Amino acid sequence: MKFIVSSASLLKQLQILGGVINNTNTLPILDHFLFALSPNELVVSASDLETTMVTTLSVETNDSGRIAVPARLLLETLKTFAEQPLTFVVQSNNTVEISANNGKYALAYAAGDEFPNTIQLSNPSQTHMDGDALATAISKTIFAAGNDDLRPVMSGVFFQLSTEGLTCVATDAHKLVKYQRNDATSQGSAEFIMPKKPLNLLKGILMGSTTPVTIEYNESNARFSFDQTSLVCRLIDGKYPNYEAVIPKENPNMLVISRTALLSSVKRISIFSNKTTHQLRLKIAGASLQISAEDIDYSNKAEEQLKCVYQGDDMQIGFNARFLIEMLNNLSCDEVRLEMSMPNRAGILTPVDGLDEGEQVTMLVMPVMLNS
Repeated sequence: MKFIVSSASLLKQLQILGGVINNTNTLPILDHFLFALSPNELVVSASDLETTMVTTLSVETNDSGRIAVPARLLLETLKTFAEQPLTFVVQSNNTVEISANNGKYALAYAAGDEFPNTIQLSNPSQTHMDGDALATAISKTIFAAGNDDLRPVMSGVFFQLSTEGLTCVATDAHKLVKYQRNDATSQGSAEFIMPKKPLNLLKGILMGSTTPVTIEYNESNARFSFDQTSLVCRLIDGKYPNYEAVIPKENPNMLVISRTALLSSVKRISIFSNKTTHQLRLKIAGASLQISAEDIDYSNKAEEQLKCVYQGDDMQIGFNARFLIEMLNNLSCDEVRLEMSMPNRAGILTPVDGLDEGEQVTMLVMPVMLNS
């Protein structure tokens, strides 16, 4: 079994696939890439049993066969090469020999049959969307997903597909993000919960790309296909909480303010907040927003006044500074709108500008009890 491949194109694809491999694996074979060779084509796979990524490269060969090559050793070797053709030859002593311009390198390989098979989706539904649009939907929501192992459904992003578009939702019970766009429609209604790891991989690969992505899904798995690559992952099993029920519908108090001004102020004031609660106090009266924080244990306190546009009753409300900073960092608008009803009801943060046509972002942040 022998093939010739460009070192740069092999490295580029293996670095993408390397994101699937865990630092510690229960099965030693999962520390390997599977190389499946057929005439003029090399299919490379990486898996952690939950997520499998497969990519196809053009190579010079007339041979066929399957071997599993140690991932870390191969990646570290490839990173040191300048662009050049590499010749891989499988030897009879269970090693694969790599010949470069100025040397030869032998790696022990494992039998390809030991590698887990890629999950096949039976009777999947499917939809199509632009790569950058999918990456945007992921990055706008994934930061709000929880990390609680006892509530696995809230540790992923909830996808809802319909004839009207795509809705992605993530929440950890303290904050919630709902992202909608109307250019990714499906023939019927469907919903599933995607784990964070494959979403982070997709976000890294697809951000800024115009590549069309085909999304196929059934009740237990989803597959994302683009270019010469596909990612298959197991979905999170369970029913997602009724997020619509926690979004307040009547919010008569509305504040509009510069996002960067608010973000800078919250970052500064939060330095002086209690290190356990991260509590900020927002006091709104007329066209003025006062942001303050106090750490009584250390006698630290700070306050700032910001100009804003406000309609509604004068009010005071408390928020966790870390959640506000995360949300404001994940918006790319010039101005934000904060809608509130009462100091004990959630505040709703939305961008005033900076969205594509048919795109909507709704962020909800739970208040914290203010010390009187």
